[in-house]
Amino acid sequence: MKPLISGIHHITAIAGNPQANIDFYTGILGLRLVKKTINFDAPGVYHFYFGDELGRPGTVFTTFPFTGARKGAKGAGEVTYTAFSIPSGALEYWIARLKKYGLPISDVLTRFGDKLIRFEDHDSMGIELVANDQDNRTGWSYGQVPIEHSIKGFYGATLNLRSKDLTEKLLTEHMDYRFIGEENGRFRYGTAGKPGDIVDIVLDNSGKRGVQSAGTVHHIAFRTENATTQLQVQGILMENGYQVTEVKDRNYFTSIYFREPGGVLFEVATDEPGFAIDEDEAHLGELIKLPEWAEPNREKLEESLTPVKLNVESYD
Repeated sequence: MKPLISGIHHITAIAGNPQANIDFYTGILGLRLVKKTINFDAPGVYHFYFGDELGRPGTVFTTFPFTGARKGAKGAGEVTYTAFSIPSGALEYWIARLKKYGLPISDVLTRFGDKLIRFEDHDSMGIELVANDQDNRTGWSYGQVPIEHSIKGFYGATLNLRSKDLTEKLLTEHMDYRFIGEENGRFRYGTAGKPGDIVDIVLDNSGKRGVQSAGTVHHIAFRTENATTQLQVQGILMENGYQVTEVKDRNYFTSIYFREPGGVLFEVATDEPGFAIDEDEAHLGELIKLPEWAEPNREKLEESLTPVKLNVESYD
């Protein structure tokens, strides 16, 4: 039977300065700004979506940038590192590029046979670039990052938890994940076990919980095909005691939310309909797009949002 959940849909973080956020993810990392809208639950704040050419599920990193937000802190009960997939021969390119822009990076690490580097963005968001030859996605570039080195989408995410058993049960019994293996205290799970569906659990016995603010992940969303499969997932979760929200319309997908046992906010989002429903594919992310219910307040909302622009030409 076809699985109801097929991997990661998107990952959403809290950020600080909106322009710095766009500059980092489009200029330095080379992701495409595929949508510029508002946080539907806090309309005075932007919601940016960065991804591949079309913002396909499994490629989209999204942010809520709050001007002046204090930095959060990594700890238990959150996603501490978001891993992006790059081609197997691209690691040296990215090491040089990140150093060029003054970003401290880790030594080259090896994990489950793949080499990677770890660093943080301007808000201290934890990022990894994992070099591998298992990813057949094309990637995207504005031109400043050679397409042969470009980010292809997510590789996976690291959940920092105090214990793993209940979260493992959720993933493997109710969310179509399977246990892949353990290495140096890192427990790996996947749907097909390929870039874009990897979830790692690392146990944190420090007793220190994460503090959610700028530079921390707000939630991780998992993919389901459509509204029908989403309702099936919702039913399974509710039958097994999880407190799941009603279906929420996010324009570009619909969503349900719940907390996994370790405290991380999980979302299950539909692949449909995608980001081209209100903009031409060639012009994604150029205008501020609002949900229908917010359109009557467009003028007031736009006045409350700090003007931003693409500056990719400044990042060669």
